[in-house]
Amino acid sequence: MTLEQTSPEQRYAAFRHKAFLSYWAARFLTTFATMIVSVAVGWQVYDLTRDPFDLGIVGIVQFLPSLFLVLITGVVADRFGRRLIMALSTLIEAACALVLLYLTLRGLVSPLPIFVVLALFGVARAFYGPASSSLFANLVPPEDFGNAIAWNSSAWQTATIVGPVAGGLLYGLSAEVAYATAAVLMAVAALLVFTIPKPAQRTATDKPSMETLFAGFRYIWGEKIVLGAISLDLFAVLLSGASALLPVYARDILELGPWGLGLLRSAPGIGAICVAVWLAGHPIRNHAGVIMLGFVAAFGAFTVLFGLSTLTWLSIVALAFLGATDMFSVYIRETLIQLWTPDEVRGRVNAVNQVFVGASNEVGEFRAGTMAALIGTVPAVVIGGVGAVIVAGLWAVLFPQLRKVRHLDGRN
Repeated sequence: MTLEQTSPEQRYAAFRHKAFLSYWAARFLTTFATMIVSVAVGWQVYDLTRDPFDLGIVGIVQFLPSLFLVLITGVVADRFGRRLIMALSTLIEAACALVLLYLTLRGLVSPLPIFVVLALFGVARAFYGPASSSLFANLVPPEDFGNAIAWNSSAWQTATIVGPVAGGLLYGLSAEVAYATAAVLMAVAALLVFTIPKPAQRTATDKPSMETLFAGFRYIWGEKIVLGAISLDLFAVLLSGASALLPVYARDILELGPWGLGLLRSAPGIGAICVAVWLAGHPIRNHAGVIMLGFVAAFGAFTVLFGLSTLTWLSIVALAFLGATDMFSVYIRETLIQLWTPDEVRGRVNAVNQVFVGASNEVGEFRAGTMAALIGTVPAVVIGGVGAVIVAGLWAVLFPQLRKVRHLDGRN
């Protein structure tokens, strides 16, 4: 693995750009607040119905807007100011949190109003994703992009670890406190986005048509490096995702109880954060394609190890390394997608990527749960991990362009 150690100044190179600092803080706060809403909604819905199926609806109603609007959200991000779209989407999310606060104060007897609000929340997220990912690429020069990717990923991972804990504590005080806190944090995030200086952006100028709507799909299909990177993540996570089965391991296999479930859930994020911070000071300079494929295979291997483990310490270590290896592939994939994609279609490409990532997570959990019901939890996890290793090998053959990528800035 070809890496290059940097000086302390270079380690924090992305933060020299004030626009990135504002963006980083805004994204952290938005993700943190989203995690609070997610925990609060989950508890509230389950308190109302005591039906696990309703918890599945909570996730689906937020994901479907990204799928149904994929042809629109990307075009909007390419034609209009991405900073404005990101800020307005965050404000809509804040408004959704306030509506949930209002509904809670009025008293809820059915989860249906919550599902309606979450669908609107999902629409806002559908527009937020492509705009924020595309804006990110306009805030730092190419030489600092890898460093920015690492710090941006660390912000997301930290928020997804700490956010649910904060959400649980706040919900323990009351659902109203949780929703009010989330709304305030999202409002602050929107204000931070407005402080970002308007960056240079190549906007699409061609007239809207079916061709422009499908430009993202067409570009991804034609650019085999980008297609390989996105599809590799899709199938690897689809096959090896085991997060939905962690409660089974915590309760029945490792016999840890609720506290152990929290430990298992946090382990991948801790591993990912460690790698993200390390990559900020040791950017990948060469053989990026081979490194990505190798770490996807390692991701599958650690999934197998976790699936087979009956020792608590080994399971936690396996999950931590699972998150760490995934962070390497995420770092390379996101850098490739952003730097190899022309700015004028970046929004549409990011919209497609957002759907692929969402599908791999959501459908991956469904795959894991279905297989576990049919053949057992341990075989479902182990087979999924083996599948990820096989996918990495197949993609090395099917996408030689991806395997041969050396430099993340496009110089090969």
